[in-house]
Amino acid sequence: MTLRFGLGLRTQHYTDFLAAKQPVDWLEVISDNYMVNGGKPLAMLDRICEMYPVTMHGVALSIGSVNGLDEDYLRRLKELEQRVQPLWVSDHLCWSGVHGRKLHDLMPLPFTHEAIDVVAQNIHHAQDVLQRPLVIENVSSYVEFKDSEMAEWEFLTALCKQTGCQLLLDINNIYVSAFNHGFSAIDFINGVPKNQIRQFHLAGHQDNDDHLIDTHDHAVCNGVWDLYAYALKRFGEVPTMIERDDNIPPLKELLDELDTARIIADKTLRAEGAA
Repeated sequence: MTLRFGLGLRTQHYTDFLAAKQPVDWLEVISDNYMVNGGKPLAMLDRICEMYPVTMHGVALSIGSVNGLDEDYLRRLKELEQRVQPLWVSDHLCWSGVHGRKLHDLMPLPFTHEAIDVVAQNIHHAQDVLQRPLVIENVSSYVEFKDSEMAEWEFLTALCKQTGCQLLLDINNIYVSAFNHGFSAIDFINGVPKNQIRQFHLAGHQDNDDHLIDTHDHAVCNGVWDLYAYALKRFGEVPTMIERDDNIPPLKELLDELDTARIIADKTLRAEGAA
């Protein structure tokens, strides 16, 4: 099975994906939208899974929680995983709640050895339940912790070594955080392990001159496309998708944007092969 280019499944495009086979290799579904007891969402997902390979991408596992993982959430995630049989299961390097309260946001972590121990324990637990490697995504951030002891890419590398988890590199998130914090996006890409990269995300952001906000409601900008090309040079061909979470356009517009990713990937990989 060739898994080169995919899209995030959004309700606005259900009809398009069910009406005719679209030119995508797979679809990424937001796990949390389908962790329900029956009803239309699951019925629709069942139909989608009959037509397309699917990956599951979560937003509320809270892998950085010092209180450990929510066992009820993990149980429901496992039930969905067994139903969908996804290609892989991913979530974010963040925390999103504490003491039973959900913040509905992806909060950054301090990059410390203590935090590595906490996150690694949670990853091990999730992987024991899911019986598969967990795929961890880097998030965009706007503040840094004074007590961080290492760079984000060093933190991610340590997690891979300790847990065997894989990485979902969000190229836009690297670009946004690099701009906001003044580090090198190239150093980030060079700093993570080549053999642990499972997927790329491409998305847009909001440019506020002195800082960027990861809104996922714009088209991919030229700077992110350039960074994507560099990532291809380092990692080779990695399954890539366009992620749009707001201001969602007609499917044709996203498919055209996905074609841009195809063109960049083919051109870059051909040049690398010739070299």
